[in-house]
Amino acid sequence: MKRRQLLLAAGAAGLLAGTPASAHIVLPKYDLPPELLPRETASPTGAAPYEVHVIPSQFALFWTQPNNRAIRYTVGIGRPSLYEEGEFYVGAKLEWPSWTPTPGMLKREPRKYGPLRKGMRGGLNNPLGARALYLFQPSRGDTLLRIHGTNDPETLGRAVSNGCARLTNDQMVQLFDKVPQKTRVILYPNDKA
Repeated sequence: MKRRQLLLAAGAAGLLAGTPASAHIVLPKYDLPPELLPRETASPTGAAPYEVHVIPSQFALFWTQPNNRAIRYTVGIGRPSLYEEGEFYVGAKLEWPSWTPTPGMLKREPRKYGPLRKGMRGGLNNPLGARALYLFQPSRGDTLLRIHGTNDPETLGRAVSNGCARLTNDQMVQLFDKVPQKTRVILYPNDKA
């Protein structure tokens, strides 16, 4: 897939002193095939409006709307052994979030994640991308699961993550702006796992 050149709003000279680097990033646009673009559709779940539903077998995230409609996004999901189904709520929303590998990531892939154990600042190359919705449960608090952006559209429609659902950064910004905190999120069972 072709990626358009990343532009910095601050220009080639760099960033304004004292502001985070991510504050000046203009998101790249991706030349995605039509089937990977968000589109309005009938809600496959019949859910109440203004909820997030992830159906892993379809690699689809639905932002439900009134009148049994939904906006469908194509997502990447967690690998079969790492995907977690259940009911959650959006407990936090962050723009250009920092990221730290989870203890599970460090244990599974120490060579890959060990050098990053102290974390990464937010930015385009950060694994959480431009925006992240943090998934909580009443009994657990932060589950470490996220719905987040990515700068790698090749991961859409695939089970590649450590459990999170991912959209391209530009699509994630659109979704982030629509979804308020406390929104109900359902991650359906993965019947293809």
